[in-house]
Amino acid sequence: MRNVLIATVLLAGAGLPAEKESPDLERLRSAAEVFREVMDTPDKGIPQGLLDKSHCVAVIPGMKKGALIVGVKYGRGFVSCRAAGGVGWGAPAAVRIEGGSFGLQIGGAETDVILLIMNERGVQRLLSSRFTLGGDAAVAAGPVGREATAQTDAYMTAEILSWSRSRGVFAGVSLSGATLRQDRGPNRTLYGQAMDNREIIQGKVQAPAAAAEFLSTLNKYSSRKT
Repeated sequence: MRNVLIATVLLAGAGLPAEKESPDLERLRSAAEVFREVMDTPDKGIPQGLLDKSHCVAVIPGMKKGALIVGVKYGRGFVSCRAAGGVGWGAPAAVRIEGGSFGLQIGGAETDVILLIMNERGVQRLLSSRFTLGGDAAVAAGPVGREATAQTDAYMTAEILSWSRSRGVFAGVSLSGATLRQDRGPNRTLYGQAMDNREIIQGKVQAPAAAAEFLSTLNKYSSRKT
C-alpha cells in the first residue's frame, strides 16, 4: 500500500509544470543573447576596437514603445564594467532606460539597445542613481561594422556610444534625452538583497551564478581591456 501511495505522488508531481524563471533572470539571459547575436555579425555590428577600449557595456533587450501612448519608451537591462586590472568583467547591475528619441518602429515594436561606456567620466555617471544621456553625459551614435573607423570626433568626445537593433536592422543611435537609472528590483532578485548599482559597479559584490552566461559572453568577445 505504501509503495502504491509513493508511486501515485510521484506521478502527480511529474504532471506539474516546471517553475517559471523570473522575468529578471529571463531578461539577463536575453541580454547575453542580444550581445552574442550582434557580435556574431561583425560586418554589421560593433567595431571590435571600440569594444576593446570600452570601460563598461550595457545591454537593454526589447526596449519598447507604447503603441497607444505617443512618445513612451522604456526598457530594462544590465550593465557590466571591466573587473579590477581590466581583465574580465564585473558583476552586472540592473538599469532602466526611459524616454529619448531614436526612431522606434510604429506600433509598439521592440528595439534592442547596446551602450558602450568609453571613459572614466562615463563610469562615474553610472555610479549615480540616474542621469540623462546627452545632458549629464555626452552620448553619440556608434559606428557600425568591422571596418568602421573609431577615430571620429564623436568617439573622441563621447562618454557613451550607443546602438539599436530593430527588426533585424542594427545602427548607431544617439539616445539623446533618454534617462538611465539604476533598477533596484532586479538587483534584489539577482543578489538576494537590496543593492545599489554603485556597490555592484565598484566591485563590492561577487557575481551571482545567474550572471554566468552574460559575463562569459562579454568575455568571449572582449576579455581584456586594451
